[in-house]
Amino acid sequence: MIVMGIESSCDETGVGIVRYLPDGTCELLADEVASSVDQHARFGGVVPEIASRAHLEAIVPAMRRALAAADIEKPDALAVTIGPGLAGALLVGVAAAKAYAAAWDIPFYAINHLGGHVAVDTLEHGPLPPAVALLVSGGHTHLLHITDLAKPIIELGSTVDDAAGEAFDKVARLLGLGYPGGPVLDAIAAEGDPHAIAFPRGMTGPRDARYDFSFSGLKTSVARYVEAAERDGRELPIPDIAASFQEAVADVLTMKAVRAAQDVGVDTIVLGGGATANSRIRSMAEERCAAAGLTLRVPKPRLCTDNGVMIATFGAHVIAGGAKPSALTVATDPGLAVSTSQL
Repeated sequence: MIVMGIESSCDETGVGIVRYLPDGTCELLADEVASSVDQHARFGGVVPEIASRAHLEAIVPAMRRALAAADIEKPDALAVTIGPGLAGALLVGVAAAKAYAAAWDIPFYAINHLGGHVAVDTLEHGPLPPAVALLVSGGHTHLLHITDLAKPIIELGSTVDDAAGEAFDKVARLLGLGYPGGPVLDAIAAEGDPHAIAFPRGMTGPRDARYDFSFSGLKTSVARYVEAAERDGRELPIPDIAASFQEAVADVLTMKAVRAAQDVGVDTIVLGGGATANSRIRSMAEERCAAAGLTLRVPKPRLCTDNGVMIATFGAHVIAGGAKPSALTVATDPGLAVSTSQL
């Protein structure tokens, strides 16, 4: 079974193609991504109207490149991100997917973007055992309990305010480092002392939700530190600020992920989402998983960011699990719940 996936939930237009194999794994056939991140940089964040227009321009060329790379005329099934995401951006990908599915007369599957971030790990590491997934990106921070990729995903916790990746972008802007903030903060943090500044660890008190996150207070604490330094005429120790901020984020994320895995009784943690490319999040997750006797699975950075391959892979598992095709009349759902694998 050859499955195509289309992703357009934010600022990446992705078309991926995989072959689902009898052993329950997927073989990568094509991975085409067109990003509009450079068009958003001057605004310091994603502008939905610009993202939607970029998807319109990129979707057909990306589709043609993917078909050529896979050396096929059409897939056996087509999966597309139906939500969550930006309303206008989702509409472009879903409209294109419906048109291709109708023209090719193949089954159409409207699936959850977040499940794709988990499923894509199977391309590198094989079938996924019961696990806790930590998804970290500019728009999402979730702890999920995965029992089977073909079954509903259980949300254990999520952010109550800023997503972790969003906090990286806002702190980078505070420090005048530009957008996107994650890569540049990670690079600068390597030159700083992660223990130089005692930034707070949000929602880690005994009365706080065990699996939820909050990064708004951390972002505000960085802003107050910067304001105080400027008011006193002190030079900003940007590497130390970056390293201390990054340490605080990684500390909370990895602590709660390990806690969740131990609480639900699984031996595996999966990282997903663009922000998991951060070196400190990865290294601290490795350290804590090793200390707790847990297996850590992390896809390569290319697969962590939004792409069509993750949608194709999740779609293949959903189809193999016996899911029926979606109706071509199904609507996008920008606020789609994690537990809904398919509409």
